[in-house]
Amino acid sequence: MHIVRDYRSVPQNCRDMSVAIGNFDGVHLGHGSVIELAQERAAASGRSFGIVTFEPHPRQYFSPEAPPFRLMNAEARATRLASMGTEALFEIPFDKELANLSSVEFSRDVLVEGLGISCAVVGADFRFGKGRTGSASTLLQHGEEFGFDVAVSPIRTGPFGDYSSTSVRRALTEGNVQLAADLLGHRHRIEGRVIRGESRGKELGFPTANVMIENLHPPKLGIYAVTVDILTGSKSGSYQGAASIGINPTFGASPAHLEVYIFGLSEDIYGERISVALFAFLRPEEKFETIGALVEQMQRDCETCRELLVRLA
Repeated sequence: MHIVRDYRSVPQNCRDMSVAIGNFDGVHLGHGSVIELAQERAAASGRSFGIVTFEPHPRQYFSPEAPPFRLMNAEARATRLASMGTEALFEIPFDKELANLSSVEFSRDVLVEGLGISCAVVGADFRFGKGRTGSASTLLQHGEEFGFDVAVSPIRTGPFGDYSSTSVRRALTEGNVQLAADLLGHRHRIEGRVIRGESRGKELGFPTANVMIENLHPPKLGIYAVTVDILTGSKSGSYQGAASIGINPTFGASPAHLEVYIFGLSEDIYGERISVALFAFLRPEEKFETIGALVEQMQRDCETCRELLVRLA
């Protein structure tokens, strides 16, 4: 998958594409409908398929002090979109210049002159341009004016209501990872680079891989049964494990982060990228009075995770 971050300098083999446009945070089933329609349009016209998205998320640009809300960082989103057959990812920088483009200027300068698209597919709730004045209907008008096709995917609903990033965040806040998976169409994942921690897990007999989540919407703090894909390095592959998402209250509060004990792996993987999929929520995070009590609970948690993953993974 080609990743293009400058719409003014697009390789020739990434032009004349059918593209899906949106933020695609989480890449849930509603996003999947938009993506599938763009792929169908690409196949019908014999063209390639791409995604147009923005980095940072416009909400981050306009409200930088707001609590973290993203379900995925840019790397995790790219990984997911690549797995769906995306041939080119146009990750447009969302800055002051882009924010000030009118809807007409965005269609003309970015989509037509910059990316050279042949077809744009958006969701029915799509908004764009300065002040969010442009809509899906506006884009249809621009397509007629500037010579590109436009298709609009209706809002997708299911047994849990509309598929949306908001609904996924709500499910994760409640620790309902199965509902989150039903809304996403895949397991919610936290992806990042393994950093050095305090090495407490190793001292306790449970060496963990630590990933920071400071810019992501945090799931309910607690213990989870997980699977782990190590994406880089000599130990790359798929594993099972037990994860803690929290602040380590037994040892004094710290910024919320992910720690995962990977079953069957004793080697250090510092600096490698991992993707952790949440399969089941076991229990809330708690403070233990003694280290011994903590270790005993960790042993029980790992056994429970192994049993759950036999049935769920």
